[in-house]
Amino acid sequence: MSNSLDALKATGTVVVSDSGEFESIAAYKPQDATTNPSLILAAAKLPAYAKIIDDAVAYAKKQPGDLQAKADLATDRLLVEFGKNILNIVPGRVSTEVDAKYSFDTEATIKKAHELIALYKEQGIHSDRVLIKIASTWEGIQAAKKLEAEGIHCNLTLLFGFPQAVAAAEAGVTLISPFVGRILDWYKKNTGQEYTAETDPGVISVRNIYTYYKQHGYKTIVMGASFRNVGEIKALAGVDYLTIAPKLLEELKSSNDPVPKLLSIEKAGAEDPVEKVSYINDEPSFRWDLFQDQMAFDKLHEGIRGFAKDGNTLKELITAKLSE
Repeated sequence: MSNSLDALKATGTVVVSDSGEFESIAAYKPQDATTNPSLILAAAKLPAYAKIIDDAVAYAKKQPGDLQAKADLATDRLLVEFGKNILNIVPGRVSTEVDAKYSFDTEATIKKAHELIALYKEQGIHSDRVLIKIASTWEGIQAAKKLEAEGIHCNLTLLFGFPQAVAAAEAGVTLISPFVGRILDWYKKNTGQEYTAETDPGVISVRNIYTYYKQHGYKTIVMGASFRNVGEIKALAGVDYLTIAPKLLEELKSSNDPVPKLLSIEKAGAEDPVEKVSYINDEPSFRWDLFQDQMAFDKLHEGIRGFAKDGNTLKELITAKLSE
């Protein structure tokens, strides 16, 4: 009898590991893997990854520049070292995140993306195997649009609201990551209510985005992320991709419960037509509509602050090693 993880894969959903730890990624045979500053920071604190940090620091020490420049380079090299090792495990792609402090700077985001891709190229890894992960701000979406036009694939993260999803699809990005669990967190905190998988506002948000994309022919991949329980995952069975933390992957693997396919292109097409909207060259409307969605506005900025904090902590760790 197949387990629930195999059953989920059988619905057509591509399973992606949401982890920076190599052993946990290998255990579940995902297609792709995603990382973020928080995951890399957590992994970097483990003794098993000390050599990877040392290698990144040694690389930066050999390069020109002051301590700050070398710390930036060593941090980027560390992200790429994690990505390289992950790509030795998964057959598909790895997502590597641009420093969240660039979330409101289009040109700085593009520059950092180019630097990360160049470091991957040094390791013999083609850009087709990398997704550059960028926060779904207006500036981030515009950066992704330019990068995609160059052939650099992007993952628009910290996505909480419909305007972000629309603008990302119009920009032609490869993939978006709506944060299911963080949406649920906000609603539970602000309403005091409990939710089932079917009434979960994060699940509903992803279903609505998926239906909109399929009805209007967008090729952008919808990858649900940030789950709190397997109920949310099962409620999205059939969606393009799901990136899942090791704890929940293990829960699925240890269960024999059925996972029926709930989403498909055919079902999306049979839903009531969703009116098409557009934010092309309309930054004010995008900002206003995102501002009007208090949950999306709050969680986007909270997420940027959190990732920036963890990214800075990681850089401090590396700076200390450079100074040794």
